[in-house]
Amino acid sequence: MKTSVLTTSATLRTAAVAASAVLLAGCATSNESSSGSGSAGVTDSAVKVGGVLTKTSATGYSTGGAELGAKARFERANAAGGVHGRKIEFVGVEDDTMTPDKGAAAAKKLVQKEKVFAVLPVSAPQFGGAEFLEQQKVPWFGWATGPFWCGKESAFGFNGCLAPKPGEKTQTWWGNQVAAQLGGSKGKKVWVQATDSTASKYGIMTISKSFSASGFEIAGSSAALPAQAPPQDWSPYVNKIMKSAGGKAPDVVVSVMAGGKFNSGLYAALKRAGYKGLITDATSYDPKVLADPQTKEALEGVYAAPQFEPYESDAPEVAQMKADLQKVGAALDQHAATGYWSADIFLKILEKTGKDLTRDSFFKAANGFSYENKGFGRIQYPAGKTESNGCGALVRLEGGKFTVTQHLKCYDNTTL
Repeated sequence: MKTSVLTTSATLRTAAVAASAVLLAGCATSNESSSGSGSAGVTDSAVKVGGVLTKTSATGYSTGGAELGAKARFERANAAGGVHGRKIEFVGVEDDTMTPDKGAAAAKKLVQKEKVFAVLPVSAPQFGGAEFLEQQKVPWFGWATGPFWCGKESAFGFNGCLAPKPGEKTQTWWGNQVAAQLGGSKGKKVWVQATDSTASKYGIMTISKSFSASGFEIAGSSAALPAQAPPQDWSPYVNKIMKSAGGKAPDVVVSVMAGGKFNSGLYAALKRAGYKGLITDATSYDPKVLADPQTKEALEGVYAAPQFEPYESDAPEVAQMKADLQKVGAALDQHAATGYWSADIFLKILEKTGKDLTRDSFFKAANGFSYENKGFGRIQYPAGKTESNGCGALVRLEGGKFTVTQHLKCYDNTTL
């Protein structure tokens, strides 16, 4: 009988432990599944955020400067007491190496392990974490360069959505700014060059529309370049471009490629072939290009198209940004600006949300949010989730220096 009592007692204890384990497992599962909701990352004194960038990549392309850009804006906010008494706890960024799987893992780490309230800055041409963040209802902010940004409740591009679906509104500012630079678009032809990647190929459609809506004729386009590394021999690609406008060279070559090696390789080859037209891209406004003589030579005369008022401007908003960036030792490059303005918009929505901060209240405040700033133009949500904000500038590398040729201006969008 004694043995029976002990056995029964042991059995009861085992059952109790098992029941506790099931309960704890249930709690863990519940916590994991709800990691993207409620007030995760929020305390009475802080809001925790962290980002995902392409800091390193096989092509040499890097958006790493956005980390210090966001940090600079957060530090100014914190020095002023934060937002509604809460300071921004910035845990830094994860590097996705331009690999979708790593981007997905980075987003999960920030949400499930770091318990961030929001993910920013995000600037990654092949970001793989979009669907996870949408499913978890975690807001994320950054440079909306790919179709994975568009149409999502959780995604907030500082510049709107640059890769809208057919039937939605797409930007015309790039074509209009180039037309202004050339003194008009009538009779002028454009070639659009991409790589074999989702974002770059989609860019052919949206950028071509920007230029055709601005009065240019599209001579042709190509996404035949492999996305992982530039070719050893550029001649097949350049020969095609140089004969694309009825056997002649086009007036404008537009690159929607992400990667300094791609752009500098193409531009150098075009110049060797005698190309005399206007070359423009979205990424070469970067002081690092000045450090390498070959890259500097290849990009001489190229018009970069940033979606913010350039650092060379005397606008008060730009002066404030530069002062903030210099305090954290940031290089004055395009990515620092995209991180800075993404953080700025996040802070403005936090302010609108009020003291009672949850993700639900944040999304509610973001719906109907509208903001204008001479530093980056304008943004409003939910419109900015399906279309571009319509704003951009042109900067040219001349004699080893960047010069503003067209200041930031906003144009009406057109239907894609």
